[in-house]
Amino acid sequence: MEHRDQLIRTARAMVADHKGLVALDESVATLNKRFEAAGIPQTETFRRAYREVLITAPGIGDYLNGAILFDETIDQQSSSGRSFLDILEQAGVIPGIKLDEGTEDLPGFPGEKITKGLDDLAERLISYRQKGLRFAKWRAVISIDGDLPSEACIISNAHALARYAAACQHAGIVPIVEPEVIMDGDHSIARCAEVTERTLRELFYQLNLLKVELRGLILKPNMVLPGEDSTEKVDSEQVAAYTVNCLLSAVPATVAGIAFLSGGQEPELASGHLNAINHIYQSELPWPVTYSFSRALHQPALEIWGGKDENVKAAQAAFLELGKANKFARSGQLIPDEFSR
Repeated sequence: MEHRDQLIRTARAMVADHKGLVALDESVATLNKRFEAAGIPQTETFRRAYREVLITAPGIGDYLNGAILFDETIDQQSSSGRSFLDILEQAGVIPGIKLDEGTEDLPGFPGEKITKGLDDLAERLISYRQKGLRFAKWRAVISIDGDLPSEACIISNAHALARYAAACQHAGIVPIVEPEVIMDGDHSIARCAEVTERTLRELFYQLNLLKVELRGLILKPNMVLPGEDSTEKVDSEQVAAYTVNCLLSAVPATVAGIAFLSGGQEPELASGHLNAINHIYQSELPWPVTYSFSRALHQPALEIWGGKDENVKAAQAAFLELGKANKFARSGQLIPDEFSR
């Protein structure tokens, strides 16, 4: 493989030094929905301004190795005229790009989804690499509902993730693969574990089939949790046990790193679960285990900012506070009052 050494170096850098990744890759529709809930005008001007709040937060390189961006963001500049990509690079934060184009119904399988975006992927990868993007992300959605997910859904999405990953590596871009078993539903934590393990086993079968270099790849999985409508009560230690057992059963040791998604968890829960995983099991894990959070890192900052210039510093402080907390969680050393310092 032409880019193997470079891919491995970049992937290692993405999970180094007890830092993590931030997902700033919400689509226009998703970010507008969050803006509406916070009373912020839903325009490109305000979306750019919000991402500037986060990207220019002083010291983000102390907590982050990478930032996943949305297409709208990569050509934007700060209010002082500096490229967002340059600001990130100078802070020591590697810029990446979301490459999937959302989901559509999986034909013949009601209630299940397949991710779009493969058709013109090779051309887009060339363009993004020329702009300086060094890694990418692709999300697949797996739902639990009665007998779902079907084998067809798991196999179709795993194959699409593998095709995306192979195309990324051919272009010299590190792929993040995100097979998300979503929290919607009333399923048990054991059911989530079973579906997550099935999904991951199929994913790595497909990745190996397409000769993807696992040392140059980051896995972005869900934590193993009960459905959000479940009445089952679990603590962080149970979440950690189920999650680690699932990963050890299905994920090859050669993968460069694991960066959990938060999946809609509140910041304290997402960080607490990450802390338990690392605190209890770090010595048993063959990969670095870190975070790639979106709302669990910056939703409080959005609410504090509210679209107002006078709130920028306070919003940045909230963002950095969660960055600090998750850096401690990454090493299994988080203490509760880190959220209030």
